[in-house]
Amino acid sequence: MKNISQILSILILLTTFSFAQEKDKIVVKKPFVWANANVYFLLTDRFQNGDKTNDHTFNRNKPAGKLRGFEGGDIRGVIQKLDENYFTNLGITVIWLTPIVEQIHDGVDEGTGMTYGFHGYWTRDWSAIDPSFGTKNDLAELVTKAHAKGIRIMLDAVINHTGPVTTEDSVYSNDWVRTIPKCTYKSYDTYINCTLVENLPDVKTESNANVDLPPFLIEKWKKEGRYEQEVATLNTFFKKTGFPRAPKYYIMKWLSDYISDYGIDGYRIDTAKHITEDVWKDFKKVCDMAFKEYKEKNPAKVLDSNAFFMVGEVYGYTIGNKLYYDFGDKKVNYFDNGFTGLINFDFRNEAKMNYEPLFSKYSDILHQDLKGKTVMNYISSHDDSYPFDKKREKTFEAGTKLLLAPGISQVYYGDESARPLEIDGAIGDANLRSNMNWEALQNNLEIQKLQLHYQKLGVFRKNHPSIGAGVHNQLSSLPYVFSRTYTAANFSDKVVVGLDMPIGKKEISVDNIFKNGTQVKDSYSGKNAFVVKGKVTINSEFGIVLLEKK
Repeated sequence: MKNISQILSILILLTTFSFAQEKDKIVVKKPFVWANANVYFLLTDRFQNGDKTNDHTFNRNKPAGKLRGFEGGDIRGVIQKLDENYFTNLGITVIWLTPIVEQIHDGVDEGTGMTYGFHGYWTRDWSAIDPSFGTKNDLAELVTKAHAKGIRIMLDAVINHTGPVTTEDSVYSNDWVRTIPKCTYKSYDTYINCTLVENLPDVKTESNANVDLPPFLIEKWKKEGRYEQEVATLNTFFKKTGFPRAPKYYIMKWLSDYISDYGIDGYRIDTAKHITEDVWKDFKKVCDMAFKEYKEKNPAKVLDSNAFFMVGEVYGYTIGNKLYYDFGDKKVNYFDNGFTGLINFDFRNEAKMNYEPLFSKYSDILHQDLKGKTVMNYISSHDDSYPFDKKREKTFEAGTKLLLAPGISQVYYGDESARPLEIDGAIGDANLRSNMNWEALQNNLEIQKLQLHYQKLGVFRKNHPSIGAGVHNQLSSLPYVFSRTYTAANFSDKVVVGLDMPIGKKEISVDNIFKNGTQVKDSYSGKNAFVVKGKVTINSEFGIVLLEKK
């Protein structure tokens, strides 16, 4: 009996010790890393119509050119797809919506029928959401539901210009905007102190002069019963910041309200190089202040300690430019002026490269010249008439390169469903902005296979910060195998990827990424294996292997 008591005492002691070890064990949470974000970019009006009652607001019903009018998509439609886990299944970590602020009420005739502000870049009132897109309650619901699924929301910020002037939409005051001259794009100045195109009033963002609110906006707010409230919040903003009541700072206030009121996580900055770079530094300060206020007021809703994110559209910037964009007569470092990331306008061209030169180039630049910064890659977009694979003939290759490339991946709505980028009867950028092809996705087996490809790669990227933010290293050229490793603070992540592998049985060298005896999983096929003598053997019907520690 004595021996049994001793054994029981030892067992209890060991159990207690084991429990204490487990209890005290530090569980390192996988961080969300913006440099590894998988962004889903959608045109709010063209993605999903979730509320047909808001399809015809402001009587915007004149005959429009092909795909140049409002088609019905709205925030409610995005919420529907969020509820269905459409974005979750794609491994999306950020949803970027085109501007949702109130657009001009009329349209402009560009010779091919009317064009309306369906795209969101023709602002009439920054302080209001366009009713065709939804309501502020819709936005609040979208952000709350997205955050619950670990997905961030990024909106689109336009400070450079208002919408065109129409019979229904008066021009902002002369102390707010200029209507001439038209930009000639020959020097730094002729990109900025000018209008991009005719009848697109350019905000005088260089001005620090105090200006009054435009009379039409005062009248509008009074009719809506919110004039006193809006003026009071403006007074608070200018007192708190000390900024002059210049046009740019009014707009910054209105845009920052979407941060402090709803907790959006980032802004994509439109036409960034058409405004002096110091404006963006000020805007980042305003956004940071609003983000801090939101977190302080809503501690239970704080996702992490990440700063507010800003990515800039410096049209023509490429990762090869590294820190600077060259205007010819002046070089500008936008990373030093509020931006953590810039859109990389050359990925859709460099995607023609083979995997290794593409991946190694991007990794080298991001971990040397752009260390601590990032770029956002895309294969197609809303205003780039030269996408990679315009005819959708290399859809699987496009998805593989986009989702495995170092840097942020930007999936443009319909990349995952081969949405056509050439539409009969459409002119110019209207070709790039067709309605999401839900019917084809539902009925076409080949498109479903493509979507599954995007889902597998996207979820793998989401699960592994090393894909977009890690260091790339080729392990084997034939078959092509590489590793990605990422370390930050007390978190580390390692993966091994094989591409263009043989169908059936394949042997993958994992070098020293995974030790012998380690069980790994191929995330693409779902099959498990052990590392034996530095190698893993997988038998699958696919030519892709995505290895992670089991």
